[in-house]
Amino acid sequence: MENVKKIGIIGGTFNPIHNGHMVLADSAYKQFHLDQIVFMPSKNPPHKEHKNIISDDHRVNMISLAISKIPYFSISTLELERGGTTYTVDTLEYLRKTQTDKIFYFIIGADSLFQIETWRDPAQIMKMTKFIVASRYDLSKDIITDQIEYLNLTYNTNIELIEMPNMDISSKHIRENIKNNVPIDAYVPESVKDYINKNDLYRN
Repeated sequence: MENVKKIGIIGGTFNPIHNGHMVLADSAYKQFHLDQIVFMPSKNPPHKEHKNIISDDHRVNMISLAISKIPYFSISTLELERGGTTYTVDTLEYLRKTQTDKIFYFIIGADSLFQIETWRDPAQIMKMTKFIVASRYDLSKDIITDQIEYLNLTYNTNIELIEMPNMDISSKHIRENIKNNVPIDAYVPESVKDYINKNDLYRN
């Protein structure tokens, strides 16, 4: 098992990718001694409203720009190519079958921690991956820890908490700023800001 690689997966619409995603990924990489972090944009996540999601190509291009200088970050378009509604259980089943030399760590925000039992086949998901969770600025650590303990006991799993700075950043807030001509420099990598401006994204 010494050649097995530890891969962190951070999924989402990345609409757009922002500094919170970057800090989350880097914190997980360092704290859990992972070999690589894979950013995996989703096609049609069941818990998201689709009407405000820009094209797959734009989202992939922005992720690629954001991660280009970090060697342990990469991107996978697996869920975009599969199409249809994106279910985590299907993605993990495929990865485990096709990449048997890897252990997968699924990186999620604390909000997802409280939704996870509404996902398709949560018990199977818990068997297939190790979850690591980011805290949220608007949730106390005690509330998050209690939920982790509940899920660990209920599903006989081992969810762990990422130690990282709380960052009050959301893609929705960034989109609203752009629409209202409010600067977004503090929230996204410069290359992403330039791409958004060049392609006139999120203005309408």
